[in-house]
Amino acid sequence: MNPALGALAAMAEAAGAAILAVRSAGFSVDYKADASPLTRADLAAHESILGGLARQFPGVPVLSEEGAAIPYAERARWQRLFIVDPLDGTKEFVKELGEFCVCIALAEDGYPLLGAVHVPVWGKTYAGGLGLGAFRRGPGGPWQAIAVRQPDEAGLTVLASRSHPSPDTEAWLADKNVRERITAGSALKFCLVAEGRADLYPRFNLTREWDTAAGQAVLEGAGGSVLVLADGLPRGRMPVNKPALENPPFLASAAPLGRR
Repeated sequence: MNPALGALAAMAEAAGAAILAVRSAGFSVDYKADASPLTRADLAAHESILGGLARQFPGVPVLSEEGAAIPYAERARWQRLFIVDPLDGTKEFVKELGEFCVCIALAEDGYPLLGAVHVPVWGKTYAGGLGLGAFRRGPGGPWQAIAVRQPDEAGLTVLASRSHPSPDTEAWLADKNVRERITAGSALKFCLVAEGRADLYPRFNLTREWDTAAGQAVLEGAGGSVLVLADGLPRGRMPVNKPALENPPFLASAAPLGRR
């Protein structure tokens, strides 16, 4: 496996250990200006990741959900950057569900290059990147290659957000041959497509780049794609480090990038 992938995976796992330590000790919940929850676990994971990145990748800037806002005039000069969500799925964390994760991506020239997603409660880590393959390991286990599956002719398995249901998603799926729907939290949904457990994850309501960059890298490494949706149709690979950090509607799919 690519050494940088292994390094990001190790950092994600270390941040996951910090999250579980806070969870075990107990925590309170604060709220940001946009009413999203914030806990000591988010901040502990943020500090853990920043320290790891500074030691192993000095000089590469970091865009983190829990970091300071950085104007696009500055970010536009960044050819390479890390995009980090120290605790993706804080709502699931607060509800004591297991579907929260740590997300770290390295982006280059406007797209995710490689990424790692760690699910602390499950002890499971995913890592991958376009042209580098995708991998998964359980607690203390070896890395195993993963890949997307061929869609079942009997119908598609579709993922939806557990905490953010969307009428636009329902409308988009209305004429699709859907056999099964699975709800899940956080960037785990990208990983479920990457390991062949689902076919599609359409998303119409709000996400930001740190929610998606690492999962996009893993899915693209597994042979899938994350494409911008415009007027309900896939229009091209989803970029990062945009002027606005909010993502457009997108489709995460087991179909490769070259196929629409």
